[in-house]
Formats: sequence, structure tokens, C-alpha cells
Amino acid sequence: MPAAAPRRSRRALLTAAAVAALLLAVLLSLAVGARSIAPSAVLDALLHGGNSDAAEVIRNMRVPRTLIGLMVGAALALAGTVLQGITRNPIADPGILGISQGASVGVVLAIAYAGIHTLTGYVWFAFAGAAIASVAVYAIASSGRGGATPVKLALGGAAINALLVSVTMAVLTTKASALDEFRFWQVGSIAGREAQVAQQIWPFLLVGTVLVLSVARGLDALALGEDMAKGLGQKIATVRIVGGVGATVLTGVGVAAAGPIAFIGLAVPHIARGVVGSDHRWVLPMAALIGPVMLLVSDVIGRILFPPSEIPAGVMTALIGVPFLVTLVRRKAVPA
Repeated sequence: MPAAAPRRSRRALLTAAAVAALLLAVLLSLAVGARSIAPSAVLDALLHGGNSDAAEVIRNMRVPRTLIGLMVGAALALAGTVLQGITRNPIADPGILGISQGASVGVVLAIAYAGIHTLTGYVWFAFAGAAIASVAVYAIASSGRGGATPVKLALGGAAINALLVSVTMAVLTTKASALDEFRFWQVGSIAGREAQVAQQIWPFLLVGTVLVLSVARGLDALALGEDMAKGLGQKIATVRIVGGVGATVLTGVGVAAAGPIAFIGLAVPHIARGVVGSDHRWVLPMAALIGPVMLLVSDVIGRILFPPSEIPAGVMTALIGVPFLVTLVRRKAVPA
């Protein structure tokens, strides 16, 4: 087809631009903060192992923070993209479907009853909570006539989300000592994260990414409708299960490492589709690039607005992301 080659060239160019934006966001995350560090000093610390105070700040504080931002941004963006695809719901994201809240319940239980007070300890409880919530949502949606339809998945997610919010509030009201610690985690932030957290979650990030990329063609077919997808030879149940497992793993990665950071899983998929179209073989990689850019830029802005205090990244993502999504909606760039 004559138009195919120019379209691929345009998408490749836009992907290269997204990679450049990501590299710039990484540099800003390493260089900008309560104490600004020149880019040359950043490169010296990373490449030549400088021993200055600035080099120590970069290696011990900003590199782990930036690495977590990269991983969490990509994980939440990919999870949101897949969930919107398998539910055929443009407002689906890990928060709306209850997966993030499941991870939150896991963390609050770990704080209140298991005596765990470190981020590295929260990780496993957050994974377990996200997994249980996603299984519960799918079990509810798949029961009865018609199986796990998009509407039933959305309604099941809303029901489980409401239940888990109630459980969280019940625990916090009976265990007041856990409230302050959980509140800090619940806001969503990549500050103060250690390199050990990244070491714990990267294998899960890899597995989740492979799973969601493997269903890219199935998501394209599913967007045409279930009957059409079946006619094209796609196994709808397999696509939904594999995609759902991948999204659950990725959500567990993001929420465990940084708390329930909102809006990335909702907005980034729409932005990615507005940039490269609806083909998930392009949308998923673009989302994996845009998600970290949004999170890292939000984090940098939160550091410099009211120094020496910081606004958590979870707050800034909504403040920055809303105008992008509103602009896309107004321009009708978001596919119907």
C-alpha cells in the first residue's frame, strides 16, 4: 500500500523524538532539584566516577530515584494501555479497575499487622494485593451469561474497588498508628527510593512487558469487536487473560515501588494513540516512552516549585497530565 511506508516513517520519527524526550527527562531528573548540578558534572559522576559531593548526591540519591521513575512510568503506562484495550473502555486504568486499590490494601495490611515499615518490604504485599484484586474482578465479570464482557469488567472493577477502599479505611481507623506511614505512601512519590527496590521489581517489569507486547495483535483485533476478532482467528479469552496478567504484574510493579500514582495509566495511552495511531505494536512502545517522561518531568517540577519542600510526583502527574488529555479531547485526537 502506497501510504504504508510514509506512515511507518512518520511513526519511526515520532518514536525517535519520544526517545530524545526521555533522555532529556532523565538528564533533568539527575541534574535538577533543591541543589542544581551542571550536566557536565552529571556525566562525570556517571561515566568517570567522580568523588565530589555532587557525584555522591547523583549516584546515591538521584540515580535510584530516576531509575524508579523510568520503571514505574513505563509500567503504569503499559498497564493502562492494555486494560483499555482488553476492556474496550477508554477510561479504564489500574485505579478504576481496582488493581491499584488491591495493592494499597496489601500495603496497609503489611504496615498494620505484619510490622513491615520499609519500601522493600511493601513490594511483595503490594504484588499480592494487586493479584488478588485482579483475580476477583475477572471472576466476577466472567460469571453468568456472556463471560467477561467490557461492561461486566468495568462494573466488577468498580465493585471491588469500593470494597477495597472500605477495607483500607476500616484498617486505618482501627490501627491509627499505621495512618501516618500509609498516608505518606498513598500520595505516590519516587523520592527516597533505594536501588534495592529497583533490583526487586525489574524481573516483574520484564515479565509484564513481554506479556503485554505478546497480545498487541490481539488488542488490534479486539478493537474491531469480538465477532470480528474471532473471525480473524484471535482467541479472545487468551488475549484478555494474558493481557490482564501482564497488566496486573505491571501495576504491582508501579504501585509497589512508588505508591498509587494516578493519571499515567489513564492519560498516556490516549496521548500515545494520538501520536502514532491505533496500532498497538506502535502504541505500546510509545506509551512505554511517554509514561516515564510524564512521571520524571512531574517529579522534577515538584522538586523546584517550593524548595526545599517537594510536591510528590503523584500530585504533579494529575496537574500536568489533565491539560494534555483535555487538549486531545478538544482536538478529537483521541480515537472514539
